[in-house]
Amino acid sequence: MAKKKNFETSLKRLEEIANEMEKNETTLEASLKLYKEGVETAIFCASFLKDIEQQVSILQKETNDLFKLNPFYDVEEY
Repeated sequence: MAKKKNFETSLKRLEEIANEMEKNETTLEASLKLYKEGVETAIFCASFLKDIEQQVSILQKETNDLFKLNPFYDVEEY
């Protein structure tokens, strides 16, 4: 049975991948495999966060803006 992904374990795995690649102790083939896994994991995390953002937006609308969204960052900064 396949283990279900979740955000926290995926984020931890991204950190592990980054640390492993920073060591420069892997072969080119292993680095490519890690990079591919990292990209797939990052896509999963980004998609998960987008879904959560949409859910919060829906909840905000359902409460007639009783609770306001305060973004953690300014998109224009990036």
